[in-house]
Amino acid sequence: MTVLGGKESVPNIKMNISAVIINKGWSTYRSKMIENLMRCGFSEIITIEADSENYSIEDFSRKFPFVKIVIPLEESTEGDLINIGVAESSSEYVLILRDSLDFSKDMLTPTLASKLTESGTFCITPRLLGKDNFSFPVLFSPSIRRASLNVLSTSVVSDGVPNLFPFDNIALYNRKKFIDLGGFDYTILSQYWQNLDFSFRSWLWGEKITFSTAFSLSYSVDVPVLDNSPSQFSNRFYLKNLVPRIDKKHADHGLIPLSSFFAFWGSSSCGFFEANRQFKEAREWVEQNKYRFKRDALDLVENWGNK
Repeated sequence: MTVLGGKESVPNIKMNISAVIINKGWSTYRSKMIENLMRCGFSEIITIEADSENYSIEDFSRKFPFVKIVIPLEESTEGDLINIGVAESSSEYVLILRDSLDFSKDMLTPTLASKLTESGTFCITPRLLGKDNFSFPVLFSPSIRRASLNVLSTSVVSDGVPNLFPFDNIALYNRKKFIDLGGFDYTILSQYWQNLDFSFRSWLWGEKITFSTAFSLSYSVDVPVLDNSPSQFSNRFYLKNLVPRIDKKHADHGLIPLSSFFAFWGSSSCGFFEANRQFKEAREWVEQNKYRFKRDALDLVENWGNK
């Protein structure tokens, strides 16, 4: 990747939070966005440019020398762009934003930021509204239906309640915990399954994602549609998050029982050899991380909201 700017300190720093913007294109309002972020008091402002062919970047860098601009030199997944943004930041918390949001100078005040981060929670998800201030589902919870995971969603929200994952990856993340959890799995190319994989893993490994009604953001464009179509990427999510069980004998680590292969094969839409390859790869991953598991998916669903 190429990195431009960011060698000067951001003026008006008020909080130990970095703002990372995922940019898919070039907005005529970008200068206004940066000025508003600066007025908020973020300690760092980082933009990740998904389109490396943008010819206005160097002019922008000269205008805002305190903004760090990261340009990946090859096509990257959504989660990998966020991984890069978090790695390039140095603050205690990182706020992931995107250029499709309507930025304002009051989007996050130092007082609210202090309240949101005082408990050290891994991830705080904001209330999101459509461009005409309409509500849409941004609060998610897991359930079991016909022995399969079912993700429920609602637009009826309460402050401080658990959230299974952040809509569109927009959230305030604890940087150290983000890195300790391994970040987003770049091998999962579907944004939905990549997001769900990372968030579900954080819950299984003992972290929490909570919802804040005091922290609110709005889209300036149409709200994106979540594509949760089954695919090879949903298989990887299934193997890494739903199949592992806490060892009943020792209760101090997770494992994937060999006996669960045939259930996976039957639902994977893969041939035997491909299903076996995916299953073996997942077992090795779980074995490497077995002591990170504090609970399994069944315990998470049955006790959702209780601990």
